[in-house]
Amino acid sequence: MTGRQTARRKVLLVDDDASVRSFVTELLTTYGYDTEGVESGEEAVKRLSAGEQPSVMLLDLLLPGMGGMDVLERVKHMGAKVPVIVLSSVGQTKTVVEAMKAGASDYLVKPFEEEELELAIENVVEKEKLREEVRSLKRQLDQYVEIDWVTMTPRMQRIREIARHVAATDVPVLILGESGVGKEVVARYIHEQSVRRDKPLVKVNCAALPHDLLESELFGYERGAFTGALTEKPGKFELADKGSLMLDEIAEMSPALQAKLLHVLQDGEYSRLGGKRSVHADARVLALTNRRLEESVGKGEFREDLYFRLNVIRLDVPPLRERREEIPLLCSTFLQKYREKYNKEVEQLPRELMEAFMRYDWPGNVRQLENAIKRYLILPDVEMALSEMKGSGAETKKATAGGTSLKEISAQAAGEAEREVVLRMLEETGWNRKRAARQLGISYKALLNKLKKWQFDPRPRGLPRA
Repeated sequence: MTGRQTARRKVLLVDDDASVRSFVTELLTTYGYDTEGVESGEEAVKRLSAGEQPSVMLLDLLLPGMGGMDVLERVKHMGAKVPVIVLSSVGQTKTVVEAMKAGASDYLVKPFEEEELELAIENVVEKEKLREEVRSLKRQLDQYVEIDWVTMTPRMQRIREIARHVAATDVPVLILGESGVGKEVVARYIHEQSVRRDKPLVKVNCAALPHDLLESELFGYERGAFTGALTEKPGKFELADKGSLMLDEIAEMSPALQAKLLHVLQDGEYSRLGGKRSVHADARVLALTNRRLEESVGKGEFREDLYFRLNVIRLDVPPLRERREEIPLLCSTFLQKYREKYNKEVEQLPRELMEAFMRYDWPGNVRQLENAIKRYLILPDVEMALSEMKGSGAETKKATAGGTSLKEISAQAAGEAEREVVLRMLEETGWNRKRAARQLGISYKALLNKLKKWQFDPRPRGLPRA
């Protein structure tokens, strides 16, 4: 993605040279950035103190009055989360090093190429976005992690106890369990209890990317490594340095990539794509999967040596149907979490619905329960909620008895998955239907037809019909 596609991001340029301000402002404007230039460090600090929050600051180190290093210190003191790219002249290597130690995200040496500037901005904005996603996920999950452990069955108590003990070590942890059981919650708990808690916890979904893209995502690449690699890019291992790397759905990783991961776990080093130098990796690996790895090893789909390397500490998270006593408090947790978001005043679930929840087997586990709560808040119809659960159970029984074809089951599952994806996208876009349609890659009319089919009222706010 280039800067030309990054609209409405704001750049604050701090440089006392009017010609530089004019050139950079005009250039970044053509790339889609909202750019403002100021001529002094004092003016930059004043703007930040007044609450301005640019996406990135371009800061000349040689400024009259308050110099670039002083501005960096003030930014750090204010706690402003603004990534800074320092601009230096040839021969200022020592100052650049000091600036990077003081918190600068990157540097450019004047005179720089237009492409260099654009790519430097993209890289620091991408890194800051990742850090903010990590911070946001941590805030969202902190309360859930605490309550999830409060609801523990003896098996979950044992898992927490093991997780707490292994958190103090740096050994890999293998976390297994069905989809939606809370493997990620366990992984985050381990990270939060470890000495690495103040460093990033970076998540990578190994099933979401093809082999080549996953390799570059994990290990990064050097400039010129392949067509389109116009600059070097750090991988997730580097971004997780001194922190933890969560490899979700690790069983989906290709054999070739498994071999490279094994090498990293053994030696702590690897090379970027197209690179010749070794990169040291100090990231604690937390590997998650919903597959039975022993069977995958037996079939030759997963390397045995990697399995043994990861299987130092193994945690098997039980499905929700084996810890039903957690359901009431989990329901209460999700009600509190989402009723404000959906502007609902529901304090508790109707008794009939709660009893049904306690009897249901929850094939999708905690994630499915969470989605059921969200659906009930959006569409508070007990009969509909019960019919969906009964329908799911009936279809399972019919399939077992041979009354439903695999084709029909697949079609139903695909329909339910499609509805979940659409609903999630509408929630993420604040029920902005046009934006949701663009994100989903379908036409606006197609989205309206789906909402009509699912009996969602396509009003401007996108709220479902009660």
